[in-house]
Amino acid sequence: IGLGALVLCEIARATYRPYIYSQGINDFYIADTIGNSLGTVAAIFVFTSLLGRDLVQDYFMIRTVTISVAAYELAHPVLGKPIDPWDLVATISTGVFCEILYRTIRRQPRLV
Repeated sequence: IGLGALVLCEIARATYRPYIYSQGINDFYIADTIGNSLGTVAAIFVFTSLLGRDLVQDYFMIRTVTISVAAYELAHPVLGKPIDPWDLVATISTGVFCEILYRTIRRQPRLV
């Protein structure tokens, strides 16, 4: 899921975002927040797969990555950039979505 989200994020940044901007389409800030939404999915699932050992640590990792990406957004003024509230909303809502998705995945019975 993490690697797929990373690939999709880069493809969307290279194609979807420029198309939406050039056509002047109002997509309700999806093009603006695509990096935060798909990037957060990628970060959560890559870090969880690499560093998680059990369910408790996996949930901790999901929350830690979400909070870290949100903190990075809030630190933008230090980097000379403005805080984008839509990116913050996208990060937090994506973190919540990822935890729900992870809980759903973990409840599936094993086939083997």
